[in-house]
Amino acid sequence: MSDPLLDAISALEVDYDVIPCDPDLADTAQFCEAYGYSPDESANTILVVGKSDPRVYVACVVLASTRLDVNGRVKKKLGIRRTSFASGEETAAVTGQTIGGVTPFGLPDDLPIWVDERVTQRERIILGGGSRDRKIYAPPQILTALPNVEVVADLAKEFEPRA
Repeated sequence: MSDPLLDAISALEVDYDVIPCDPDLADTAQFCEAYGYSPDESANTILVVGKSDPRVYVACVVLASTRLDVNGRVKKKLGIRRTSFASGEETAAVTGQTIGGVTPFGLPDDLPIWVDERVTQRERIILGGGSRDRKIYAPPQILTALPNVEVVADLAKEFEPRA
């Protein structure tokens, strides 16, 4: 049986691996700990909503070791006064994917995808697989092979050390 998401990834002609995972361990921190991946190689896809009329959406891909600058860089780039992370329900409605499995692959054609430049500097990255029971492990070139991707400098910030 064909899987539309994996078919779309295969069409990019970039080598990748599908990593099965326990759906209860799909959230990034639990996944990294359980399966031995580093947050520096784990890239999260986060849907951001610009609260305008009509609403504007962008999918942002950032390393788990960084923090998406939603109220700075994203807001400025969108040119909208108010932005926030989309809720789980809104994410599912826009992407067709659930939190813990959101991936930049198979998203609507009109949804922009912004990738923090740090992601492109990794040798390989682990991404959501479109559902909570799998991840995609590939070189970051798999992202730039997508037609609606823009690599953005300083889309995320380094985590500040706790005092």
